Amino acid sequence: MNYTPEMEKGMQQTHKMCYAEYERKLENRIAVEKRRQKEYEQCKHMVAEIDSHIHN
Repeated sequence: MNYTPEMEKGMQQTHKMCYAEYERKLENRIAVEKRRQKEYEQCKHMVAEIDSHIHN
């Protein structure tokens, strides 16, 4: 995968680590992916809630 400067900046801003650090340690990858999953679930719940308000 080609890792762009924008992706590096996003990783730094969101997870406070560089991509090399993310790749180097399994613990870092697991922590980042758990946060991503939690954020995804929260967004999915928010969208479902908004949709239910729109369709009522």
